[in-house]
Amino acid sequence: MDKSVSLHIEDVGPVLFERSRRARRISISVRPLKGIRVAIPYGTPFSKAQQFVKTNSTWIRKQIDKIRHIEEKCKTLLNHSAPVDTVRAQKKLLNRLNELAKANNFVYNKASIRNQKTRWGSCSAKNNISLNIKLVRLPGELIDYVILHELLHTRIKNHGQSFWRALDKLAGDSKACRKKLNQYSISHL
Repeated sequence: MDKSVSLHIEDVGPVLFERSRRARRISISVRPLKGIRVAIPYGTPFSKAQQFVKTNSTWIRKQIDKIRHIEEKCKTLLNHSAPVDTVRAQKKLLNRLNELAKANNFVYNKASIRNQKTRWGSCSAKNNISLNIKLVRLPGELIDYVILHELLHTRIKNHGQSFWRALDKLAGDSKACRKKLNQYSISHL
């Protein structure tokens, strides 16, 4: 099989099976507006991943039921959302970036606000921070979480345990923030 394939699994529905260099084990994610994705480490047969999905079909169905409500809420918001005012959004995000950097003694090189399709933000090796303009559609605590995440990358360039501990100190419960952030789909905002 290829690097990725979509299959219809009985009692579950369509599932995207994707090989991932980052995957250490087979993992299943069920996300609003995105569906079911199975990350498979290289060297693991697709057949093993398919069996893993079948074994966990009850859990998957529970997750699908939970996110149906979220999906409907998101679709309602999308149908009523006005276009982003780019000038105001850039000003708001840059101001907040500067406030959080100053308050937490972070130094970054350059900042840019872009209309990105897959990332909320990034920090380059040269400490250039890029933020997604669609962040302005998120609650304030999630905007701060993303900004603090990228600012922390000016000091810690990976997602190791020390990074997450430091982020917890800055943003509170980073795991809970990540979970909330995953309820939003960049491509649908």
